[in-house]
Amino acid sequence: MQLHVLNSPFNEEQVEQLNKLLPTLTESQKIWLTGYLAATQAASAPVSVTENQSTGNTTATNVTPVVEQVISKDVTILFGSQTGNAQGLAEQAGKMLDSKGFNCTVLSMSDFKPKNLKKVENLLILVSTHGEGDPPDNALTFHEFLHGKRAPKVDSLRYSVLSLGDSSYEFFCQTGKEFDQRLEELGGTRLYPRVDCDLDFDEPAAEWIEGVLNGLNEGVAQSTEVLAEMPTASSGESEYSRTNPFQAEVLENLNLNGRGSNKETRHLELLLEGSGLTYEPGDALGIYPENDPELVQLLLKELNWDSEEIVTVNKQGDVLSLEEALTKHFEITVLTKPLLEQALKLSNHDALRELLSAGKEAELKEYINGRDLLDLVRDFGPWGVSAQEFIAILRKMPGRLYSIASSYAANEEEVHLTIGTVRYESHGRKRKGVCSTLCAERLESGDTIPIYIQKNPNFKLPEHPDTPIIMVGPGTGIAPFRAFMQEREETEAEGKSWLFFGDQHFMTDFLYQTEWQQWLKDGVLTKMDVAFSRDSDEKVYVQHRMREQSKELYTWIQEGAVIYICGDEKHMAHDVHETLITIIEQEGQMNREQAEQYLSEMQQQKRYQRDVY
Repeated sequence: MQLHVLNSPFNEEQVEQLNKLLPTLTESQKIWLTGYLAATQAASAPVSVTENQSTGNTTATNVTPVVEQVISKDVTILFGSQTGNAQGLAEQAGKMLDSKGFNCTVLSMSDFKPKNLKKVENLLILVSTHGEGDPPDNALTFHEFLHGKRAPKVDSLRYSVLSLGDSSYEFFCQTGKEFDQRLEELGGTRLYPRVDCDLDFDEPAAEWIEGVLNGLNEGVAQSTEVLAEMPTASSGESEYSRTNPFQAEVLENLNLNGRGSNKETRHLELLLEGSGLTYEPGDALGIYPENDPELVQLLLKELNWDSEEIVTVNKQGDVLSLEEALTKHFEITVLTKPLLEQALKLSNHDALRELLSAGKEAELKEYINGRDLLDLVRDFGPWGVSAQEFIAILRKMPGRLYSIASSYAANEEEVHLTIGTVRYESHGRKRKGVCSTLCAERLESGDTIPIYIQKNPNFKLPEHPDTPIIMVGPGTGIAPFRAFMQEREETEAEGKSWLFFGDQHFMTDFLYQTEWQQWLKDGVLTKMDVAFSRDSDEKVYVQHRMREQSKELYTWIQEGAVIYICGDEKHMAHDVHETLITIIEQEGQMNREQAEQYLSEMQQQKRYQRDVY
């Protein structure tokens, strides 16, 4: 059947479109379309059109008059992730929403074109916060755009934010809070309130995705209960993960520093046999440590608790002895503002209330820094509560992440770590890093330790093995670059490589010295510059060596080299970043703004990658 303009109410263009469509329709589609048109005319109510994902058939469902528009099934999920947690959760959320009939696009913020924001109807943001409230590297450009003058009005946008952070930092989940507030300012409507997650993020993330799904489906009847399980798929095909760690056997535990060094850096080799765990250079390994037994005993004595008392440690009802709970399950070496706020409910101490009062942020920050749970117990007692009531305010022991220092291709069924031992004195007591001193003082060959693999897609070797690489890693920041070299040696990659390494003394602190010298001799490593800050009257750091080599560095950059930074974020990474801008500015004959833009574009192209902590 053909329509004609003369005997139809349609214009010529509409007739042409209908004549193309009608011959392609099946009888069932024609019947459906007739019913659709009749229903919309009779009820003057929107109809929700859904597609069966397995058969491709469509179904029209009358929506109650309360709903004023058809619910959009398109969802854009953007993540800003430094270590991979936000990305893993974003990918899981995308899979779950896809399974519920939504059309999800999951992107890194660095891959999203900001001008497309005004076209988005449903937006989910998953983002972590680092340092002093800073966005992760792959969120910087989008964050800057959204808070700039070019950000569009988004009156038709529905959105929700999942924010990841660490409550021991002053600016807890700051980046997520900023995204949430800014989208509201631009006219967006929350489809579910922002959720701020601490290090143990599984349960709040699951609650968030369930709330988001309900928000997306608002006005549409649900026949099944939402199952919001959010596994962290960070371990490939293995059954072991962050929530189900593998007990890895210690093969070797060595001190890398020489006699007389001010430092103790452990080289740890662990056996992965039987775990199914694999990794790539640039990934991290998580360890669930145990607290120092001496600190646990001091706590038990101070509170006059029975170490054998049985306590419940989680919502699932798992029980442990009090001593075991304080040793293995709870964090007792870090104070946070949320912990102090909960403690106030138990002690009702005037000095603690004063410390938490408005306008006392500086005093609170000063108190928290360098103190632990024993200090809190001693400073704000007496505690007239049971052990069960008290441990209920403690947060679960988080895993400690370390950059992997080996290539799986070169060390099958093994993983190596480079761990700097943390010891210092503060407020009249000696303090110890939980995991680092466990490895240095109480972990021997043959022992086992619970571990998991943390994928880091934001810190990877170039796809093409002939691409030049520049590695900057002072101290334990050397770890992933040892993995890079092992991998490139194994794969016989032909690209040039350049290492900048620094530490205190050449004689005692040149980590993996013989390996680096062998790689240099064999041509696996093309060039190496070192800086030992305490070997000369004037302190020399890696950024000084970079400035000395500025012309050649810029030539490598122009040749397409990828720059990698690993180590301390607050000082080293900041100084190296500034040095790179200066080199690009001087050698590229640019002004400051142009040099910053050049480096930003390198970051967008994944030619400037950072693994900082």
